[in-house]
This record gives sequence, C-alpha cells and structure tokens, in this order.
Amino acid sequence: MATSRAVKDVSPHEFVKAYAAHLKRSGKIELPPWTDIVKTARFKELAPYDPDWYYVRAASMARKIYLRGGLGVGAFRRIYGGSKRNGSRPPHFCKSSGAIARHILQQLEQMNIIAMADGKGGRRITSSGQRDLDQVAGRIVVAP
Repeated sequence: MATSRAVKDVSPHEFVKAYAAHLKRSGKIELPPWTDIVKTARFKELAPYDPDWYYVRAASMARKIYLRGGLGVGAFRRIYGGSKRNGSRPPHFCKSSGAIARHILQQLEQMNIIAMADGKGGRRITSSGQRDLDQVAGRIVVAP
C-alpha cells in the first residue's frame, strides 16, 4: 500500500475539516472584522453558526482549485450559490457573496497557495500549495 496520499485519495469532508484546522493553526489567514455578522449569500437569512466558517470556506476553495484550476470569483459565486425561498412564490437560484470569495482568494494568494492562472483567468494551485495540501491529506488516517 502506498504511504503518500493526495487530496483526491481522502474523503472531502475529512480533508476540508483537517485543512481548515491547519489554516487556523498557521495563523497566516487574517479574519476580516465582518466575519461574525456577514451573511454568506443573499438567499441566506442568518450568518453562519460555526465561528470557524471562514477557515472552512477557505479550505474548501483551496481544495476545489487543487482539483480543477482556472476557477475565479464568478465560479465560486455559482458553486456556493443556492435556492432563494420566496415564500409562496417559486424558489429561484441565487449566487453567493462575491466579496467573501474574493477576500479568501486574495488571502490564499498572499500565502502562496494559489496564483493567477495564465491566459483565460481564474486561479491555479502553486507547487508549494499543492505540497501543503498533499501533506495535510497524508496526515488524515484512513479508517479500516
């Protein structure tokens, strides 16, 4: 059995939890002052209950860029979008907040985990970022 594991080999839920804890421990991400009061999308009614939601979102976005590069703010607004419930009227799809996605992408760029993609736009994973994510994935133990 191979000892090294990549991000694709581990459970997405376990990886995002582990990488969010890693980001919080490293202290390189600075939380904006509005994280405790902001809604994550216009179709939401309340702010997130989890106080560490910002780290979880950053870990999730880093994983998505690792698996499929070339994603930008607009793509993440679509990915994290959802259904706006209009009461008695039919629900419709709404995008999520662009400011949150943009801020997290800028933070990940400052940490040298992602970089601007050449050509069409969006972001791609850097070699040091790929190594960082693979190390976290390798620390996750596989349940028998």
